[in-house]
Amino acid sequence: LAFCRGRIVRVPKGPLIRVVGTEVVIPCSVSDYDGPSEQNFDWEFSRETDFVRIVSTWDSTFTSEEYQKRVGRGDIKLRRSSNDAVELVIRNIQPADQGRYKCSTPSTDATVQGNYDAEVQVKVISDGLSVSGSKGRSSAPLRLSEGDSFRLRCSAITTSPEHTHLHVTWQIKSGSAWRDILSLTHEGKFQPGPGYEERYRNGDIRLDTGANDTYRLSVSQASSADGGAYRCLVSEWVRGADGSWQRIQEKSVEIASVSIQRTDVVISTSNVSVTERDSLDLTCNITTDRSGIFQAEVMWYFSASPDDTLSDAQLLLSMDRDSVVSDSTLISLSHVDRNSYRLLVRDVDVEDSGYYFCEAAIWVPLHNGSWHKVVERTSAPVSVVVTALEPDYDVFLNASKTPKFSDDPTELNCRITNAQDTEANLRFTVSWYYRQRLRSDDVVTDELLATMDADWTLLLGDRSRERIQNGEIIFSKKSVNTFSLRIQWTSESDRGDYFCVISAWSRHRNNSWVKSKDVTSAPVNIFWATQDYTLTVEAVKLKPFFVAGHTFEMTCKVSSKNIKTPRYSVLITAEKPLTDQSNPNGTTRIISLNQDSVVRLEDWTDQTRVDGVVLEKVQENEFRYRMYQTQISDAGLYRCVVTAWSPGGGGMWREAVNGLSNPIQIDFQTSGPVFNVSVHSDSPTIYQGEVADLLCIVTMEGMALEPDDMSFDVSWFAVRSFALDREPILLASLDRRGIVTQSRRNGSSDISLERISPLEFRLRVHGCEDHDFGNHYCVVTPWVRSATGVWQREPDIRAKPIFLSVKMDVLNAFKYPLLIGIGLATIIGLLSCLIGYCSSRWCCKKEVQETRRERRRLMSMEMD
Repeated sequence: LAFCRGRIVRVPKGPLIRVVGTEVVIPCSVSDYDGPSEQNFDWEFSRETDFVRIVSTWDSTFTSEEYQKRVGRGDIKLRRSSNDAVELVIRNIQPADQGRYKCSTPSTDATVQGNYDAEVQVKVISDGLSVSGSKGRSSAPLRLSEGDSFRLRCSAITTSPEHTHLHVTWQIKSGSAWRDILSLTHEGKFQPGPGYEERYRNGDIRLDTGANDTYRLSVSQASSADGGAYRCLVSEWVRGADGSWQRIQEKSVEIASVSIQRTDVVISTSNVSVTERDSLDLTCNITTDRSGIFQAEVMWYFSASPDDTLSDAQLLLSMDRDSVVSDSTLISLSHVDRNSYRLLVRDVDVEDSGYYFCEAAIWVPLHNGSWHKVVERTSAPVSVVVTALEPDYDVFLNASKTPKFSDDPTELNCRITNAQDTEANLRFTVSWYYRQRLRSDDVVTDELLATMDADWTLLLGDRSRERIQNGEIIFSKKSVNTFSLRIQWTSESDRGDYFCVISAWSRHRNNSWVKSKDVTSAPVNIFWATQDYTLTVEAVKLKPFFVAGHTFEMTCKVSSKNIKTPRYSVLITAEKPLTDQSNPNGTTRIISLNQDSVVRLEDWTDQTRVDGVVLEKVQENEFRYRMYQTQISDAGLYRCVVTAWSPGGGGMWREAVNGLSNPIQIDFQTSGPVFNVSVHSDSPTIYQGEVADLLCIVTMEGMALEPDDMSFDVSWFAVRSFALDREPILLASLDRRGIVTQSRRNGSSDISLERISPLEFRLRVHGCEDHDFGNHYCVVTPWVRSATGVWQREPDIRAKPIFLSVKMDVLNAFKYPLLIGIGLATIIGLLSCLIGYCSSRWCCKKEVQETRRERRRLMSMEMD
């Protein structure tokens, strides 16, 4: 194919049939060429043999003398459509222009290949097309009513010597441009114009052919859009040599001017404002110039919005074409005159405010006695505002009880005064609001306390919901015109402005209640002067000197100011030295006594001295604390933490202020021994399944004691981490009486704790597992017997931890599985040999009769 490539010049396939006096356009294009993208073209004409030059795109002197005038006037010109295509345009073609037209392109190729020109035959025929309207009715005006029908006719005939087809199109001009209505194409097909498809399918627009080459346009259900000038546009088509249809000429004639009288539906009034309980009177007028017999169907609608459609609106009343009205109690529809329909709504309510509109349909009788709807219109909505009958009244708010101290009651009364124009269909409700008063200019929003709706249901606000449910705030209606708000126990947070809003509710026809008016009272300020609470606590040590084993006693005296009928709760705390391991935080809560004189042990854990501490109330503002059989471990700073309480709402107590006393110190001067504790293990690294031995060794410095005069509480702990960043786990403990207590364990390992000497305690972990690793340490509590025979508890001593590592014994772990595997493999092998031997000996034995073979010598190679 590459060798066959060359320049190709193309013109339409001829002959091209054209009508005299029309414009002829002959395209010419070139492809598959070399050189510049924009190509030049030369056109020549021949009637018989010689070609005459007409026009060129690149040579202005190309035109021959006989065509220079026509080219100069623009009757013949070239119109370039692209770089490689032009069109030869001949205006007002004449019979002398019939002949052959040749389009040629100058060569820009490197080699001469292909064709450089092409010819087309043009045939000029006479004009045989005639288009006319109905006789005597050309451009006659037609005045019609909306919904009427009309017909228009035009005649089209051709006497062309060629076999041509006519294309008839009816058009309308309502503005500046013509629009297609319906066409009968040159191929015999009906084609509706844009916007007329639905009416064509419904049969409202038709195009019929009649005798004498007439074409009739029939329009039914005429609307205002059908008004305008109508014309008949006829074009003549011929099938070309290539099989395509070509339009050779076109003619038109204006047939008639049609005007459509629009039927309008309007409401006589625009915006309406009526007073509640009055009557609403609206009239729907139908404007039409129809003089014949017709009937109207009217429907009235109501909508809350002017943008609602008929499907969203509410149908009030309707009257059919026989003047039958649908039933309604308070609404009536009457036929005032031929084109007016009156809607009357009696005893209007506020709910009747909205938009009203009417819909009217006109029906005309047909020849067969049936009725046909010709037009349907909807009026613009009319706004109706129903003004409620507002009652006239005033609201007065006063405080019958005001607080002077916290927790005093507050009572506010909201009264309705000077009430006028009130009736049985009116009721009042109240809403209570609170506004905090600030010294700055900040805007504070009103907070709703409670409100009543139309059926007197109380709705609570977020601020007071919990207090109302607890009975601290009470809302009531004392009389017909008085509402009350009572705060049982007023707090400082309740100080501020209070006001009430009285709402008037009107009952409508459907027994629903609608709010008609709100009146707000002047605010009432609730405020009382307050002073800061003060509380002073003094602790006194009754016995300045005592020794271990004696009773410690201290008193706490309390004084307060600006607190109404206070009561006190007392808590005794002790701040132990930092060397005491029993409480790392330093402060211990020992015993408390609340404002109702109920005593409670807090963090007192010494089971041997459960009754060793006592806290009692000596006077209303004095409390005494005793601790019997004091121990050396009781050394520290003791304080009284006092809380003052004042009576609150509902018999409850409200915390007012806290106070802390001065510290009282308990310090024992002893010359006894000093104990130290350490942890030791011969094998801190062990394998799984082995026994780990950990020793807790107690050593003494200073005065020596007999073994019977000292005893120890020993507890073992473990931290399952390398960095001691987890909580310690209690493993086991041994008290000074020799009772061992073990904690609950999850693994299979076990532990034992024993005393192997007066100062050594051994912890054993049997069958160690991998989760037994970690830091292990012991905590020792020494007990020393004094000269008087009393056991004294020394501070707890914690040993430095030792890390226990548990490894896995690979040989022992795989020893038993390996032995078991070898044993099973041996047994299975022996069993397989036994089964094979038995099968071959008894089950598969078969005697074979073997025939004797004759002995033959081998053949020699020559014989083979």
